[in-house]
Amino acid sequence: MLALLALAVGVGAYPVARRLTRRLERLQAGVKSLGAGDLSARVRTEGRDEVARLAESFNRAAARIEELVGAHKALLANASHELRTPLSRIRMAVELMKESADPKRKAELEHDIAELDALIDEILLATRLDAVKERKADEDVDLLALAAEECARYENVELDGEPATVRGDPRLLRRMLRNLLENAKRHGAPPIEVRVSRAANGVEMAVCDRGAGVPESERERVFDPFYRAGTGQGSGLGLALVRQIARRHGGDARCVPGSGQGGCFIVVLSQPR
Repeated sequence: MLALLALAVGVGAYPVARRLTRRLERLQAGVKSLGAGDLSARVRTEGRDEVARLAESFNRAAARIEELVGAHKALLANASHELRTPLSRIRMAVELMKESADPKRKAELEHDIAELDALIDEILLATRLDAVKERKADEDVDLLALAAEECARYENVELDGEPATVRGDPRLLRRMLRNLLENAKRHGAPPIEVRVSRAANGVEMAVCDRGAGVPESERERVFDPFYRAGTGQGSGLGLALVRQIARRHGGDARCVPGSGQGGCFIVVLSQPR
């Protein structure tokens, strides 16, 4: 009798327990999604018990976090945009400086202005990539042809590879390669080698140089915003943008040791045609 009673209680309680565990599983999935960066993650509230109140608290917290992050991004974008005006005035003042001005001092000012301008541009692009998840342009892009155009702008750059077409935003892909070339030029040593090839999981683009390379302990950190390795030159956003753009196109970027001396950055885009 006791066994039958226990069995009956178990059978009767199972649907209630299962509904409760399903709600907890959905709540756990929502917390996991929010932790992974999906600020729009919300969970459905059911009932009026403690689990429902917990779900409501989670939704309120997630909405507040999304609002704060959105406000932060908007503030950053607006501040970067507003910096353009005084920067333009400074550039004009430098251009209007008398011929008797110290050439060295004038060159230093022009260099500082160029660095500030590049930093503002990269902050604006990073903010747009965070705020807008969809690509503005979506078309077939021949990566080898794009690489040939960009490599022609630099000295001591060797290009090799095969035609490979991906679906994406040509301006973002061009910016991605340009940042890799600028990074190799600034931190590496010539010759810089660029190769476009097909891979099992998509299209691969490698940019390698003959410099000192990146220490193994820093190969992941170099993609963090504002992280400066080695000489500390640059804005610290170039490689972060490379990874953002690669992931926007269904791929990723990584830093590996070169086949010989130097370092190598590899971008794999998983959208071959």
